Amino acid sequence: MAGKKDFYEVLGVNRDASDDELKKAYRKLAMKYHPDRNPDNPKAEEQFKEAKEAYEILSDGQKRAAYDQYGHAGVDPQAGMGGGGFGGGAGMGGFADAFSDIFGDIFGGRAGGGGRSNVYRGADLRYNLEISLEEAARGTETKIRIPTMEECDTCDGSGAKKGTEVKTCPTCGGHGQVRIQQGIFAMQQTCPKCHGTGKFIPEPCPSCHGAGRIKTHKTLSVKIPAGIDEGDRIRLSGEGEAGVNGGPSGDLYVQVHLKEHGVFQRDHDDLHCEMPVSITTAALGGEIEIPTLDGIARLKIPAETQTGKVFRLRGKGIKGIRSISHGDLLCHVVVETPVKLTARQKELLEEFETISQREAGVHNPKAQSWMDKVKDFFAG
Repeated sequence: MAGKKDFYEVLGVNRDASDDELKKAYRKLAMKYHPDRNPDNPKAEEQFKEAKEAYEILSDGQKRAAYDQYGHAGVDPQAGMGGGGFGGGAGMGGFADAFSDIFGDIFGGRAGGGGRSNVYRGADLRYNLEISLEEAARGTETKIRIPTMEECDTCDGSGAKKGTEVKTCPTCGGHGQVRIQQGIFAMQQTCPKCHGTGKFIPEPCPSCHGAGRIKTHKTLSVKIPAGIDEGDRIRLSGEGEAGVNGGPSGDLYVQVHLKEHGVFQRDHDDLHCEMPVSITTAALGGEIEIPTLDGIARLKIPAETQTGKVFRLRGKGIKGIRSISHGDLLCHVVVETPVKLTARQKELLEEFETISQREAGVHNPKAQSWMDKVKDFFAG
């Protein structure tokens, strides 16, 4: 540990850096030093692992708190393992007591007798939220109702019946582990009475049955930022499951999914749509109306436009969360063949075809070129 760099120094951030700042710093270093990108740099892998370790510690609230107070010793799994170790009757000693004190300072209280605290962070939750393309483009606010585990109000999370209290486990003395001696060998195992909690509840709370938490539902208001895209996540800090023994709550991640739209398909900040055009308009040209998220736009169609032609309307797409300008709307031309023709329409089209075939190479160059290639193929 003596040769280890300060984790904040490794990531190049201040000690009060936010989670987002830590993530950005780590991503930058990971991209820079990834071994696959640096095959000729033998030090790159070491620097990559160094950044990874620093981020893993500082991105975890509990580990970061331990590191801030005790430095590398606070997060080293080997620290304090010598001497008395984690034995039951001999006392935990060394780093075990120090680590327990950390959680006691941060989250308050320890399981009876000053032993192991058993403070746990609540689980993170995920909620799948489906929104429309318009809501994603403009932003909105919606309410969601989620199942969750919350601290029991009856016992204030202690798990003990009102008027009673949690006792220190008599078997392990509150350490959560017991030492078993077999000849010259000694080993530790989870306490069979308290199952590692270090505490004993003589009279469990009737509401939560000693768990300290109950299943419930809660309604939350979620702000959807303008420009959010499929798969983006919104983090609601502390809205996950309640922690155990006074531990912090987990986070809720709202995963955004876009409903299928009747007109547009989204591609990042750009929008795409198919634009049916009549044979007459495609051949002679004209002007048609195009729907956009801001209303109707008019588009001039030049004469002799073919299926597959793409018209780009600048700035008629979506302004993404991380973008500085709007994307574009790309209109894909589909020349529509008329259906359910009247006798007169058929007559006119047959006359048109007869005239066109007199100079097929001029009026239908693609068809003529294709037929020439077919003839060459069979002739060969």
